[in-house]
Amino acid sequence: MVWVIAATATELLIAAAAVGTTVSAVGTVQAGKAQESAMKAQAEQERIAAEGRELERQQKLNAALAANVVGMGVSGIKAEGTPSSIALESAKNVGLSEGMMKLSDRLAQAQLRRQGANARSGANMAAAGTLLQGVGGLAAYSGGGGGGGGDWGGDYSGISGDPFA
Repeated sequence: MVWVIAATATELLIAAAAVGTTVSAVGTVQAGKAQESAMKAQAEQERIAAEGRELERQQKLNAALAANVVGMGVSGIKAEGTPSSIALESAKNVGLSEGMMKLSDRLAQAQLRRQGANARSGANMAAAGTLLQGVGGLAAYSGGGGGGGGDWGGDYSGISGDPFA
């Protein structure tokens, strides 16, 4: 009767370890998904902020260009020749600067998305490790996987031959 109670206790320990391992693995996966979602949301917020910064830069540029045109008109300078070429070169430089800022903003957003994907991937790997670690622990409970653990009693020394032959 003692061996039945011991077997039941071992089975309960194995079941509890299996449940704990599974819950831990699922929690790790869910944490990875949550972190990925947070990084995607942060990337979206960064995109919106970048659009706002771009709009603000364009408004400042338009105000500066308008002030230049008004200043040239008031001073009687015609927008031909050198002043025109200077304004054109200045506009080209501003365009290049704007392009670099947009690229920088897009790269920051892409980096946030990659961080989220990496977090999810890392969580999945950690969950797999937890499951494998749990399997190793269960093997220790069950006597190394040899078909059950414990001493079932009895003297089998008189049995000979291969029962599967």
